[in-house]
Amino acid sequence: MDAAEVFASVAGLPLPRAAARLAAAGVPVFPCVPGGKRPRVEHGFREATTDARQIAARWRRWPSANIGVPTGQISSVEVVDVDRKSSGTGFGAFTRARDAGLVDGWLAVVRTPSGGAHFYFPTDPDRPQPSWQAAKAHIDFRGEGGYVIVPPSVVAIGDLRAGYALAGGVDRSISAVDAKTLRDFLDPCPKPSIMRTRGVTHDSDAERLAAWVALRSEGERNRSLFWAACRLAEAGLDPAVTLDALGPAAEHAGLPPREVAVTIRSAYRSTLPAPHLADTSGQAEAPRRGPRIESPVLS
Repeated sequence: MDAAEVFASVAGLPLPRAAARLAAAGVPVFPCVPGGKRPRVEHGFREATTDARQIAARWRRWPSANIGVPTGQISSVEVVDVDRKSSGTGFGAFTRARDAGLVDGWLAVVRTPSGGAHFYFPTDPDRPQPSWQAAKAHIDFRGEGGYVIVPPSVVAIGDLRAGYALAGGVDRSISAVDAKTLRDFLDPCPKPSIMRTRGVTHDSDAERLAAWVALRSEGERNRSLFWAACRLAEAGLDPAVTLDALGPAAEHAGLPPREVAVTIRSAYRSTLPAPHLADTSGQAEAPRRGPRIESPVLS
């Protein structure tokens, strides 16, 4: 069963039955507040499950709860979320990305209550991709660490209530999205000039990068930190030095310390072609893999 068939099978069902059917198809789900998108359970998408008894108990307790599905390796889907709001729409940017060959096809399209769309793509099991926002382009990417609300959930928009609904199935050839390339296309990062002497960045250049990272707003913080860390990695700085230089700035911009450390390690893995890269504590970093499901169907 593919993504479009899964969503078609729950159309018109009461939310408790829809949650049970999704889980029976191998899709991990968790409850969100009725009429909204906020998780109803304490640990949010991390509590997603396919366990029938647990799902029955949750939706018996909250029969009007919307249905959330985590994105990334746990569900085998990633989602490009194209917004349509009073401040602008992302459909023009999405069309340009498709014309540029960055979007080859999708598993399913779900219409969102605001008039936007969720485009579903398969994951690459060997390449987990983090979630991000391209605020200026009005497009978000939901990968590792993200989730989406799925049909037949309903949310309140002002005095109205509108639902998520399947709008289309498989389009052309299906392949995973290169999320980094897509983001660079949608929201290119300004590149501050960096002076190098024999491949080593001056302290003043690291300070300038840190000052630039500290001023990044929500939606561009993580990618800006990643870009700055790549530049320092290329210059030959030790990861621990880069963490000391950029960490406080990234935290000032609003990123939690763990996300800062993970992003910097990712930058070094992407920049330096080494089979094993020591993390900032000097320990060899083990490969990161997402949770495994017995029978993922959204792939």
